[in-house]
Amino acid sequence: MDAKTDRKEREAAPAEEARALPRADQQQRPPDTPVEDKRGDDKRAQDTQANDSPPDANAPGLLRRHPYIATLIAVLVLLVIATVAVWWINARQYEWTDDAFIDARTVTVGAEISGRITDVAVTDNQPVEAGAVLLRIDDSDYQASLKQAEAGVVAARAEIANVQAQTQAQNAKIDAAEKQVAQAQAALEFAKSEDQRNRELLANGTATQQQAQQAASTLRQDQAALDAANANAEAAKSQVAVLQAQGKSAEAKLRQAEATENQAKTTLTRTMITAPVAGRATNITAAKGTYAQPGQMLMMFVPKDVWVKANFKETQLDLMRPGQPVDIAIDSYPEKTFHGHVDSVQAGSGTAFSLLPAENATGNFVKVVQRVPVKIVFDQPPNVYLGPGMSVVPTVKVR
Repeated sequence: MDAKTDRKEREAAPAEEARALPRADQQQRPPDTPVEDKRGDDKRAQDTQANDSPPDANAPGLLRRHPYIATLIAVLVLLVIATVAVWWINARQYEWTDDAFIDARTVTVGAEISGRITDVAVTDNQPVEAGAVLLRIDDSDYQASLKQAEAGVVAARAEIANVQAQTQAQNAKIDAAEKQVAQAQAALEFAKSEDQRNRELLANGTATQQQAQQAASTLRQDQAALDAANANAEAAKSQVAVLQAQGKSAEAKLRQAEATENQAKTTLTRTMITAPVAGRATNITAAKGTYAQPGQMLMMFVPKDVWVKANFKETQLDLMRPGQPVDIAIDSYPEKTFHGHVDSVQAGSGTAFSLLPAENATGNFVKVVQRVPVKIVFDQPPNVYLGPGMSVVPTVKVR
C-alpha cells in the first residue's frame, strides 16, 4: 500500500506544479495588462520599424551574415561578364549562315542517236567510275553504215591507185615521145645538110638532078616525122593533165569517203553511252526495249566533285576573301566537321541572275538585304555520301 501511495503522489506532483505556474505568472504581471495584447503590440512595432527603414539598411548586415553567398554571387556575375566578353571577341572573328547547301554540276545523260535500248548497265544511285558503260543502243544499222563507208574508202583508194598507174604509164609515153622528137630532130638536121650539099653539087655539075631531088624528099620526110613526134609528145602531155585532174577528183572522193567512215565510227560509238566522270547515276528513266530519240533524257549523273554554295548576306562580305578557312557542318552528319576554304565570291547577288531579276527602277522600292553566293570547296574529298541540295552550315574565319 505504501508503494502505491508513493507512486500516485509522484504522478500528481507535476500536474500541481503546472497549475501553480500560471498563478505565479499572474502574480508577477500587473493585473490589468493582457498577455496577448502586449505580444501583438511588440510584433506590430517591429514590422513598422522594418518597413520604415530603407532597403539598403539591411544589406551590410546581409553581407556580414552570409559572406560566402555574397562572394559566390559576385564570382558568378564576373564569370557571366567574362563569358559574354570572350564570346563576343570570338564570335566577331567568324561569319556563318544556314542558307547553304551542297552543289555540283549535274550531267544530263541523253541519247545522241535514235535506236532501241538493248541494255541498261546501271541501276539507281549506283556509283560508277569515269568511262563505265551506262547503257547501250542497238548498233546493227550503224555497223552496216560503217561497213559501207569502209567500202567507199577502199574504192576511192583503188581509184587513186589506178589514176597513179595511168599517170606513170603516160609519163613513160611522154618520155618515149620526147625521144622520138629528139631522133626526128637529128634526122631532120642531117637531111637539111644533105639537101644543101646536093644543091651545091648540082649547081657545080658534080651531082645529078636525081640526087638533089632525093635529098630534098628526105628532108621533107624528116620534117614530117619531127612534126609527128612533137604532136605525139604534146598529146601525151595533155593526157597527163587529164590524169592529174582525175587524180585530184579521186583524192577528193577518198577524203569524202574517209569523212563518211569517221562519221560512221563516231555514230557507232554513240550507241554505247559511258560515264563522263566518276559519280553516281540517278533518276534513271531509260529501260531495256524502249526506243530512244536524239536529245531524249535517259538519266541524271551526279559527279563526285561537289562543293558548298553558301548564300551570305551582303553585309557579311566585308572581310571575306578567297582562301579563308571554313568549318563545314552538314546536317546529315551532325557528329562530323569538315574543313574547306573559300574559293570565290559570285560577281553579283543571286537575284541578279534569277529567271526574273528584280527591276528596282519601276514601282515602289523597299530595300532588302541581298544574298550573294559564295563557293566553298573541301580541302580533302569527303569520305561520306554528299548530294546536291543537302543542307550545310559553313562558318568562315574572317579575322
